[in-house]
Amino acid sequence: MGDFKSAARELIMTGSVNSNARILAGECFCGAVRYAVVDSFEYALNCHCSNCRRTTGSAFKPFAGIARDKLNITAGDDIVMIHGDAAGHDAHCRRCGSLLYSVVRDGAFVHVAMGTLVDAPSIRPTAHIFVGSKAPWFSITDGLPQYDGHVTAKG
Repeated sequence: MGDFKSAARELIMTGSVNSNARILAGECFCGAVRYAVVDSFEYALNCHCSNCRRTTGSAFKPFAGIARDKLNITAGDDIVMIHGDAAGHDAHCRRCGSLLYSVVRDGAFVHVAMGTLVDAPSIRPTAHIFVGSKAPWFSITDGLPQYDGHVTAKG
């Protein structure tokens, strides 16, 4: 646990604008890969695209977006398996296959797979995206907004 605390302290000092931000723990299914992330996510969504369905084995991927430097691998860095390149990829545990996060937006952000968080984040998904390609066998039953593709910022 000492390794996590020191990594979390370093993350607070280097990756957070708010020095009082909580640090959340996350891990893969087998526990070999662990990470710490600042609880200052900028957005959270449920993605129904075919790639997210395939990487999670589920009807959709709930994810929370944050600047890449606010996530730190605290254990198992040597067994993180990358699919893609530096500007955009999925990071999985090589042992159990869990999808931990995706690097997006030209490498600037990560989309943390919310199911891998051990601690509860303060953010909740606010919409469903890529509903135009959702699994036909799944029905969305909540009242969140639904978008056929990406949600775009209104300026």
